[in-house]
Amino acid sequence: MKYTTKNHFKMMIPARSQNEAFARSAVSAFAAQLDPTVEELGDIKAAVSEAVTNCIVHAYADNIGMIELVARILQDDSHDSAPTLYIRVKDKGCGIADIERAKTPLFTTCAEGERAGLGFAVMESFTDRLQVRSKAGAGTTVTMYKRLETRSE
Repeated sequence: MKYTTKNHFKMMIPARSQNEAFARSAVSAFAAQLDPTVEELGDIKAAVSEAVTNCIVHAYADNIGMIELVARILQDDSHDSAPTLYIRVKDKGCGIADIERAKTPLFTTCAEGERAGLGFAVMESFTDRLQVRSKAGAGTTVTMYKRLETRSE
């Protein structure tokens, strides 16, 4: 299926804990133009929060790097389906050596009891599709797709 980008934004933010809420709010405000349901908006906020928090806590554990956040509104070229929100969160941090292991619920690289290890599981449960690409020492890119229901007037 081929998609057309109807609108988009890109921003760079420092990997600081106070910017997690800003990133979550920016993406949800951008998605608001699609008139999502309250549940869809909550899903989007949760997924973005987890992705950005992973950058802050894991990718840049010992320093403050930059996080790139991109959001796009995609429409399939047939225009027969609801729009899809594309969200990409990218860092140039330490990377993930074993993505499948990192996606295992309860796995964490933090000290015991510090983190629940549910970030990727949360992202998967609140989006329709999740892609994780990473290279140890070079960073991670998390791409999420959330199809939004079209509401009748």
